[in-house]
Amino acid sequence: MALITFPGVVVHEFAHQLFCRLCGVAIFDVKYFQMADPVGYVEHEPAKKPAHQLLISVGPFIVNNILALALAFPAAIPVFMFNDGSLFDYLLLYLGLSIAMHAFPSTGDAKVMWNTIWHGEDTPLWLKIITVPITGLIYAGAIGSMFWLDLAYGMGVAFGLPILIVKFFSQLM
Repeated sequence: MALITFPGVVVHEFAHQLFCRLCGVAIFDVKYFQMADPVGYVEHEPAKKPAHQLLISVGPFIVNNILALALAFPAAIPVFMFNDGSLFDYLLLYLGLSIAMHAFPSTGDAKVMWNTIWHGEDTPLWLKIITVPITGLIYAGAIGSMFWLDLAYGMGVAFGLPILIVKFFSQLM
C-alpha cells in the first residue's frame, strides 16, 4: 500500500522536516521513501521546547490535510459534480487521496511527543492536557488503519470535503 500511496509518505516526512526547521531543531537524516520498515523517517535532535515537539509530531496532519484538499478541490468538482473529469483531474484526486491517507502521525511520533511533553520538567499544564486527546487520536488512527480507516479518511478529505464545501457555499448564494 505504501508503494501505491508513496506521495503521501513523501509529504508526511517533508512535513516533519519542515516543522523541525521552523522550530530550529537539527535534522540528522531524512528518508522520504524506501521499500523497508519504516517507509520514511526524519531523525532529529530532541526538541528544545515541548511545544516544538508537538508541532513536529503533528506537522504531517497539518501539512498533508491542507495540501490534499488544495490538490483535490479543483479536481473533485468536475469529476463528482459534473461527471466531466480529465485525466489531470483524476491525477490530482489520486495525489490528494494518497497525501490525505498519510496525514495521521505514526505511533512512533506519538511516543516521542508523549515522552517529551509528559516527562519534560518545564512543560506547561495546558500542553500536557491537549497532548492526551491528540495522542489518543493518533493511536486510534493507527488501530483504524488496520481496517482501512486511513483510506476512508483520505476519501473524506479528497472527495467528500470539496463537495461539502461547494454545496455549503452554493446554498449561501
